[in-house]
Amino acid sequence: MNDRDTVLVVEDEPQIRRFVRSTLEESEFRVIEAATANEGLHAAAQQRPTLLLLDLGLPDRDGVELIRELRQWSNVPIIILSARSSEAEKIVALDAGADDYLTKPFGVGELLARVRAAARRAGRAAGDSSAIVKFGDVSVNHLSHAIERKGSIVHLTPLEYRLLVLLIRSEGKVLTHRQMLREIWGPEHVESSPYLRVYVGNLRRKLEADPARPRHILTETGIGYRFVR
Repeated sequence: MNDRDTVLVVEDEPQIRRFVRSTLEESEFRVIEAATANEGLHAAAQQRPTLLLLDLGLPDRDGVELIRELRQWSNVPIIILSARSSEAEKIVALDAGADDYLTKPFGVGELLARVRAAARRAGRAAGDSSAIVKFGDVSVNHLSHAIERKGSIVHLTPLEYRLLVLLIRSEGKVLTHRQMLREIWGPEHVESSPYLRVYVGNLRRKLEADPARPRHILTETGIGYRFVR
């Protein structure tokens, strides 16, 4: 935690705002509240929070509209807090530019874990990044492109390496299938999910201690993937 870690909570239900505020303040985050999309956009512009917690069912407009407008001028991490639980609704919000999605009701531990991951990602984006990333028994050197596991060199294809870098760069963020396919293979392949499954499988086989039970390259069922250390 540092003095940049300010969370903007955009939620129209006062009891949920109070719960989220008390939870975050106990973990030493500074909290700003907004009850509407317009209030949230104004607060985001004026206060420049570290990250934003957003309900989709706001009284003045849908939260997805807020995401699209905010993404025109800000890369602040956005975590959705919503009762909408269908995969299609999650994908719409994530493709619009949200970073993560928690379905109500959610637990304190999970909320804090997602918030901390987003805050770390925001810190790296501000320049607090390292050329060497370690997770499990794997070390990735972004300068030399060398990857080691248990001291031995791991050979990745160029596409596998690009996919791994995308996942690491987005640590804690849910990446949809379409986002990953567009980034790695181009817009003409956004419906080619079998490509993605094969390459993610290859990365797990080469980098995970147990590819069948991955700890770092995680599946978000029906949506995409998430990297955690």
